[in-house]
Amino acid sequence: MNEINVVPYIDVMLVLLVIFMVTAPLMNPGQIDLPQVGKSLAPPVAPLEVIIRKDSSLALRDHSKGGKESSVTREELVAILKGRQGEFAEQSVVISADKNVRYEEVINVMDVLQQQQIKKVGLLTQAKGK
Repeated sequence: MNEINVVPYIDVMLVLLVIFMVTAPLMNPGQIDLPQVGKSLAPPVAPLEVIIRKDSSLALRDHSKGGKESSVTREELVAILKGRQGEFAEQSVVISADKNVRYEEVINVMDVLQQQQIKKVGLLTQAKGK
């Protein structure tokens, strides 16, 4: 007799299949408790853009009010920033300076922003032309 009898193997497989079919619905899948976050009620505020020109004069562009550019002095800039801080605590400011402006002028404007407790300050750059 040189043939393998596979009937016992088939019987064992059928018994295992029945066992798995009966026990699978009884098993509870694992529960995962996912963290929850609250939705932000206020949409993000458009940044104020402080423009420093070649002659060291300042201009302000408010992107939330149409993006119109208006010339300002340092005192007016401080007053506007105080007003915006009262409205929006997380007001962000972007500094856009001409490339020929002295580094000291940019630092002076950043100092004014720091004195007004502006936490979100960025520098606006332009990509190099290829």
